[in-house]
Amino acid sequence: MRLLYIKPGSLAIETLIPTADVLVRQCIDGQTSAYRVLYERYSKAMFNTALRIVNKTADAEDVIQDSFTDAFMQLSSFESKSTFGAWLKQIVVFKSITLLKKQRMSFVDMEKAEDVADENELDETDIWYTVDMIKQTMQQLPDGYRTVLSLYLFEGYDHEEISEILGVAQSTVRTQYIRAKQKLLKLLKKGEVYEQ
Repeated sequence: MRLLYIKPGSLAIETLIPTADVLVRQCIDGQTSAYRVLYERYSKAMFNTALRIVNKTADAEDVIQDSFTDAFMQLSSFESKSTFGAWLKQIVVFKSITLLKKQRMSFVDMEKAEDVADENELDETDIWYTVDMIKQTMQQLPDGYRTVLSLYLFEGYDHEEISEILGVAQSTVRTQYIRAKQKLLKLLKKGEVYEQ
């Protein structure tokens, strides 16, 4: 447990804030209130991760519900080799990708790709945008493009990891990434930012 200590002499009292590992142990031991605390601690970040991938609020809500249900049912198999948040995020990403595949998300296979432009073809030096503008504009991209860009830019996965997650060749991931980046830059240059 982490101890949050407030300066002596203040009216506040020392408060115990349980770590995720402690909460997981409490859940395994049957303390139902720990489930709620874990959910409240991680639901917003996991929802945002799912939304960046699936691009629809209702779908992201479904992914979060399924992800937390699965995570809570599998808590006994959670090993503290990674953090609970990282473990949960893997479940959310997997569930998001699975949902997109069910909806027939398609990727451009490198071997079938004809007009693959060089990654350095667009001049990016004069483009400066906020993260929010990029996220809003990414919503206009096709599922495959948006998914690869989200996993790479916002979730921190590399091409090899994305390839494994999506079950496609690394060359396909690179192609999707290059095309997605080019399409995103073109949309940003045109000023076609989607307003929610």
